Amino acid sequence: MQEYSIKRACDKKSGRNLGGRMVEGLRTFFDAEPRENDAGHYVISYGILKHLEVWLGEKGKTLCVDTETDKSADDDAAILDTNRRFRNYLEYVTCLSAKERGKKMQKGG
Repeated sequence: MQEYSIKRACDKKSGRNLGGRMVEGLRTFFDAEPRENDAGHYVISYGILKHLEVWLGEKGKTLCVDTETDKSADDDAAILDTNRRFRNYLEYVTCLSAKERGKKMQKGG
């Protein structure tokens, strides 16, 4: 499980709250209708991702993501496509670029 910080004022910038962006982004970037499980987490499968589960972190201020990949996948195009969509999804939901997310992870937050 990975937990991602959200850029300050992201809700104002996007016009949507975190929960709305989280679900809308799954539809937009993965062309998949997420299903909600008993824990209130949203789950999809796409490309090399057997399982992509997202939910709001503590106090609704972070995005939690759990993934399971298909380790037997050897289609480079599918791998690249899935990774690109996942990165774009994270940027959309967190309002942070990959570089900004990396810096925050190094700082521990």
